[in-house]
Amino acid sequence: MFEIRVICDPADADHVTTTLRATFATGDVRQYPTRDGKRTRLSLTADHHPEPEQWPTPEEAYALAPSIIREIGWTADQAANKPFGNRLPREFWLRKAAVLDRIALCDEAEDIHRDAAEAATAAAHRLMELDDTAVICDPRHYVRQQYAAWAKNQ
Repeated sequence: MFEIRVICDPADADHVTTTLRATFATGDVRQYPTRDGKRTRLSLTADHHPEPEQWPTPEEAYALAPSIIREIGWTADQAANKPFGNRLPREFWLRKAAVLDRIALCDEAEDIHRDAAEAATAAAHRLMELDDTAVICDPRHYVRQQYAAWAKNQ
């Protein structure tokens, strides 16, 4: 942990604070006027962000996954048999996003350009919204990470 002190124009204080928070894990920012009263002193404790977890490869993430056909059947069955007015559980959205990602990966491997990648990305965004995550990453990488963790605990 270390301390950062910045002297800046008062109009820049919010921008400097936002930039520091994006770069470091920071504590509360303390603001004081400089002795001449024309600038602002910012003082905060900071630390490096923790190293991000490595994203699993598709092969790692889907090593324990059932066949694509089986997963399509499972998701279709879950959607069709959902009681009216009930929300589908997270497992449904995770498995749907994962199977769409796997279909898109097959298309990409064969250099086929259909809408599978768009559907996979949209489903991944839906999962991220459901998880209310602040992770900034490729949404399909997020699905792989979450699926790998889920499959490991099944």
